Amino acid sequence: MATAIVIRDTERRRRRERRRAELLDAADRVVRSSGLGFSMDEIASEAGITKPVLYRHFGDKDGLHEALTERYIGDLKLALRPATLANDPRSRLSATIDAYLSYVEREPDRYRFLLVAAELPRTAALVAEFRREHIGGCAFTSVGKLERAGLDPRFAEPWAHCVSGMIRAAGASWLENRSLPRQRLVEYLTTVLWDGFGVLSTKSHEH
Repeated sequence: MATAIVIRDTERRRRRERRRAELLDAADRVVRSSGLGFSMDEIASEAGITKPVLYRHFGDKDGLHEALTERYIGDLKLALRPATLANDPRSRLSATIDAYLSYVEREPDRYRFLLVAAELPRTAALVAEFRREHIGGCAFTSVGKLERAGLDPRFAEPWAHCVSGMIRAAGASWLENRSLPRQRLVEYLTTVLWDGFGVLSTKSHEH
C-alpha cells in the first residue's frame, strides 16, 4: 500500500512538472512574440487554458516572472559552458565573450527579459547569483595569470568584476545598436580586457 501511494505521488508530481514546463513554453512564446509587456491573459490564451490554472502553478505574475528568469538563466549557462573548454586563458576569455554575445544575438527577447529581471525585487537575486557564479569563475581563472605575471593575486576578484561588468554593458548596448559585427566586437573586447587599450589603439592605427 505504501509503495502504491509513493508511485501515485511520484506520477502526480511528474505530471505537474510536465504541465508547468508546458505553461512556461507558452509564456516563452508570448515573450518572444509580444515582448516584455505581456499579460497573464495572453499566456493563458496561448496555452489554451484559463488564468486560474496559471495562478495555481505560479501563484501570480511575479511567480511566473521568477520561473521564466530561472529558465533563461539556465539557457544562458548552457550557452556559456562550451567556452570553458578553451585551452589557454585568453582563448577562454574570447570564447566566453563570443558565447555571451551569440546568446544576445540569437535570443534578444530572452536577453531583454533578463536585463529587466535584474532590476525587479522578486528576480534580482536570481540574476545576481548567476553573476556571482560567473564572476567567481573569472576570478579563479585570473589568480594564476596574476601570479605568473608577478602581480598581487588579490586583484583577481576586482578584475573579474571588471570583466563581467564590461561584457554585460557591451552586450546590452550592442543588443540595441549592432554598431559592429559580433566577431569584431569579440576581438575588441578581448583585446581591451586582456592586453589593454594601448594595444587596441595600436591595432586601430594599423588598420
